Order: sequence, then C-alpha cells, then structure tokens
Amino acid sequence: MQATTRTGGLITGWGAALPDKVVTNEDLVATLDTTEDWIVERTGIRERRVGGTTAGLAVEAGQRALDTAGLSPTDIELLILCTTTPDMAIPSTASLVQDELGTPGGAVDLNAACSGFVYGLVAAHGHVALGYERILLIGAETMSRVTDWDDRNTAVLFGDGAGAVVLEATGGVDGLLGFDLGSDGSARHLLEADIGGFMRMEGREVFRRAVRAVVDTANRAMQRAGVTIADLALVVPHQANIRIIESAARRLGISMDRTVNVLETTGNTSAASIPMGLVHAVESGRLHGGDLVLLVGFGAGMSWAAAVIRWGTGA
Repeated sequence: MQATTRTGGLITGWGAALPDKVVTNEDLVATLDTTEDWIVERTGIRERRVGGTTAGLAVEAGQRALDTAGLSPTDIELLILCTTTPDMAIPSTASLVQDELGTPGGAVDLNAACSGFVYGLVAAHGHVALGYERILLIGAETMSRVTDWDDRNTAVLFGDGAGAVVLEATGGVDGLLGFDLGSDGSARHLLEADIGGFMRMEGREVFRRAVRAVVDTANRAMQRAGVTIADLALVVPHQANIRIIESAARRLGISMDRTVNVLETTGNTSAASIPMGLVHAVESGRLHGGDLVLLVGFGAGMSWAAAVIRWGTGA
C-alpha cells in the first residue's frame, strides 16, 4: 500500500451472530452448587449461547456487516479478527474466515482478550490513515471451549458469539475522536488459561482492578477526544458482570439508561461483547448519526482500552 494523507474512517456496516444452543441458569444449577438468584444477583446473567466455532461465528457476523454496508467480500482490503479463542494454533483464524467469506488482501488475528475489539478498532483506523479503503473488523469468541463447566466461579459467566463492523475511509472526516490502550502484564495470573487448558480467575481481584481500569481508561479517552461524559449519547462497556458495569457507570457519572447491556442473554463473550453491544444499540434505535459513543473494555493481560467514536454519517 502507498501511504496517503487520508485520515478519516467511519463505521458503515454492522452485524452479530450467536449460536443456537441456549444454556440457562437453571441448566447450570442442575450441575453446580449455586442458585438462579445467586447467579443473577452477582453477574446479571440469565442465559448464554454455546456452540459453533470462532471462525463460523465470525463469518456469520462478518457477512451481516457486509450486507448492512451494501458491500461484497471482494470490496474488503483487510480483515482483522479479534479473538482470544482461535480455532487453531496455526494458521490464524482470520485466514479461515477470509477463505470462507472470500475477502482479498490481508487477514490477521488480534488478541487483547476482552479489550480486543477496541484495540482492533484503533488498529483499523490506523490502516485507513495509511490508505486502506475498507476494513472488516470482527470480534468472535467460543469461550465455552476454555471454560471449566464444573467451576462455579467461571461456568456461570461465559458464552459464545461474534460481532462485526465495516470501517470505510471518508476522505478526511474521522469517526475516532480519542482513545486509550494499556496493559499490565504483571497481573496476567489473575485471569489466564494454558494452551489446551481451562480459564483460571481470581474473581475478587479482577473485579477490583476492572472497575478502576474502566474508569481510568474511559477518562483518558474522553480527555484526548476533548469531550465529557455529558457529551456522550451512549457507553458500550465490555459485558463482563453487571456489578462492574454499574460500579464503573456510577464513578463515571453516567446513568445506566445511557449504557448498553446485553449481558443478561449473552454472558461474557470477551472480544465479541462490545461489537455485539454496539450492534444491539444500533438495531434497537438507540444510536443516530452524529452521536458520540464511548466503547470501553478490560480483560486478561490485564488489558484495558477505550475509544470515543462519532457514529455514522452525521460525523
């Protein structure tokens, strides 16, 4: 690619995908030492979807995003797949998705755990600034494959799914107003999984760090964007735990009715949760052209990321 002076990019397409199989809290209560009330009170989750492959879910969400944008796969110059649950060690799962969709150009996996989609969005805008016209950005996970279903602390939390957006160059107008990315590798032991193993999580410490990380990274992103919390139409947080979302919203000074919550029916889908929340907001009529939106996530690493974007053609 030849570098250009183009810097702008806007989201023009979106789509999501979920497996057919529903695992309810009642299903888990039958095998775990827990109750429906305990799960809902502590997590906000009532059911989650389980099944499929990361590539399969990514293809479904990606095709829907292309359809919404009115594009064909051959219009895409770069495919970025954000995932912490690839289908294979080699090659990248993005290559599998590229083959199934039929997109030309590059294809690459990006792993920043639950912060991955925001990392990917920033990377996609960087590629647009270098001259790419259209990028397909997908967050897809099959967290059920790395979940120990006998572990009450993690089995109630996670699910599978995918969300995708198309980012198109705009010739100067940019939808990304400000962002913040970070990681603290010394805390990696708080949430980890060996290759071929299940997740291990120190829940209380993850909760404590997560709330602080969300608030700090959100404030840095807003400061760099030159906006305040009052300027935002919506906040789309990583869907990990309702208590984390509520605590962070309270500290940021934003009401829960200005946040997006799909947690109740999806569980924690890691890198897929923010794009699925964004798609839900659009399809439920909560976003309009020109609206300012804060996307904010945290996850294993421990990683964190936030981005302020201006939505749609009103930018």
